[in-house]
Amino acid sequence: MAQHPSDEPPPPGPADAARAAPDPPSGSPDPVSERRTTPVELLWDLVFVFAVTEVTTLFAHDTNWARLGEAMIVLALVWWAWSAFVWAANAQEEESRTLRACLLAGTVLIFIVGLAVPNAFGRTSLLFAIAYALVRFLHLGVYIDATRRGHAGMAAILGFAVTVAIGMVLLVAGALTHGWARAVLWLLALAIDYAGPAWLTRERLRGLQQVAVSHFAERYGAFVIICIGESIVAVGVVIAERPLTPGLVIAAALPVVTAVGMWWTYFDRTADRAQERLRVHEDPVLAAADAYSYMHLIIVAGIIIFAGGVKLVVHNSVSAPMPDAGRLAMCGGVALYLIGLAAFRLRILGERSYGRLAVALGLVVLFAAGGGLPAWAIGAGIAALVGALCAGEALMVASGEGASVRTASPRAERAG
Repeated sequence: MAQHPSDEPPPPGPADAARAAPDPPSGSPDPVSERRTTPVELLWDLVFVFAVTEVTTLFAHDTNWARLGEAMIVLALVWWAWSAFVWAANAQEEESRTLRACLLAGTVLIFIVGLAVPNAFGRTSLLFAIAYALVRFLHLGVYIDATRRGHAGMAAILGFAVTVAIGMVLLVAGALTHGWARAVLWLLALAIDYAGPAWLTRERLRGLQQVAVSHFAERYGAFVIICIGESIVAVGVVIAERPLTPGLVIAAALPVVTAVGMWWTYFDRTADRAQERLRVHEDPVLAAADAYSYMHLIIVAGIIIFAGGVKLVVHNSVSAPMPDAGRLAMCGGVALYLIGLAAFRLRILGERSYGRLAVALGLVVLFAAGGGLPAWAIGAGIAALVGALCAGEALMVASGEGASVRTASPRAERAG
């Protein structure tokens, strides 16, 4: 007997996904109820805007391979501090006084870190290292308080607390040295700190906490917006210092078009779908660690490198051939962003992003072949490639929805 379409069960929604989520293993920490980002967390983010801005300043003012490497070390440190607090806050109640106090104290410390970033490999290295280490130990304090409330597993926290302590000792020790020794010690500190939850305590990580998915995904999406916004601010700050001409306005608008395209590729469909997939994932803590804490670093690094390239470009004549460093930063930054986004989608959604990887390859070709092209032409080429990716994805989504409607209509007619 045919079933009337009105009798068909509705498509699963967030509530159904939450009910379908696997039960936590016995002995797991108590779940924290779903919640949204609090005002104090937004204040925390705003201070990180300043720190991230200073990373682009570090890169753009003296561009060479060594300086790019230093900027990436600093960015990786800043990112890890922010990401660590997202995890710790995710294990806390929304109105936790401990979380609020630690975030406010951390806000002051991260501001000091941001002040020290431009000369982190120079005269302010010790200030940078000490302020940063204090932020990381505050994060551990938030986590220990969460274990007292039953929202986090002490075994996992003690495991990576050891790597945090070792990493911070190496960071401060590196600040007391000079030249290549500092870079080596800071790279070692970074590797050990990142390796804590990635490899050294990975099995324990499963018992770390029950992820409050909406809060978690919202926080990482907010940071991506912050970084994309920095690429737009980079244009406005420099352009404001120069007399406007039609050519300059067009050349300045092209990186903004690219930034809008980057926003589209992340937030049009990927962000929401990733959040819902994490909600029903059979191994949510490890999936979140891989897809958000680690792979989002590639996404963020790409955006920041692109923003540094934009600063280099708008400082110079937009009609002159683009310097190799600026061309590499703009093309390579967007390519790195798309590669990171493809890796994120593969890990959390299980989908291969051939279009993103094809555009990333096209950007590499544009860099290699664009040595004699003026800056505005490189900007136009990047914007065109990203725009074509967005348009192609929009058409694929529209055609897929149209096919679903055409498939459903005959079924509805037969049911009637």
